[in-house]
Amino acid sequence: MFKTAGLIARLDMKEALTLASNLAEYLENRGLAVHFEYELAEKIGKTAKGIKLEEMKPDFLITIGGDGTILRACLSLPKPEPPILPVNMGVRGFLAEVTPENAKEAVDKILEGKFRLKKYSKLASFIGKERLPDALNEVFVSADTPVKLFHAKVWKNHALVAECRADGLMVATQVGSTGYSLSAGGPVLDPDIDAFVLTPVCPLTIFNSVVFSAKTSLTIEILKPENALIVIDGHFRRLVDAGTRLTITRSENETRFIRFEENFYQRLKNRLFFAQGGGG
Repeated sequence: MFKTAGLIARLDMKEALTLASNLAEYLENRGLAVHFEYELAEKIGKTAKGIKLEEMKPDFLITIGGDGTILRACLSLPKPEPPILPVNMGVRGFLAEVTPENAKEAVDKILEGKFRLKKYSKLASFIGKERLPDALNEVFVSADTPVKLFHAKVWKNHALVAECRADGLMVATQVGSTGYSLSAGGPVLDPDIDAFVLTPVCPLTIFNSVVFSAKTSLTIEILKPENALIVIDGHFRRLVDAGTRLTITRSENETRFIRFEENFYQRLKNRLFFAQGGGG
């Protein structure tokens, strides 16, 4: 079924680099051609097999690291993205269910076809006709300087929804609802709900999160300060001026994860906030 595999890893973690090298050898022994993200290839002595992430088109991709490694990959990979097998070496690794110890077993299951694909919606963002990278987690907007108050209006399908003064404002996907949005007081979206959530960060007045249908088009009109910052999935950054209108819709692109079992709430319990004390 699969003939090529891509490998990217957290570049500042020795254990991730070692596992990448070991997995590459294992994949090649199983008859697959392995494509390495260029920076990873340099780190592990495979420079000749290095490919820019923006040009990588394997049959499936293995990410070795935490959620940040996955988000970095999803921002840059050509669309449509290949199915992704995340191997968790991060602090939380909420998106990953595979540990380093069972990574080779996971590869075996993939090659035997004993897996399923779980699709996750992404957000498309536009400034006028310019399209920014899609977001798997969230689109965050704030003042370019942390101490400044951010002031914006939010429009739903051309109707004014709210005027917000806060440290920042974000629109998060189902995946992103378990990340920064949750820390800012937003709700967890069940993965079967086709929706996204608007969450303010430290609002000046009472302004709770709002859940919108995925069919919604949201526009954030930046009023103050003069300079604002758009951050997508913690990696892409764009400075913009007051008066900028950022439109956010559901993307036609999706991220697909390779899964062997699906227990969203068990992962939530294990890696976020439900696991407290010794109770069941």
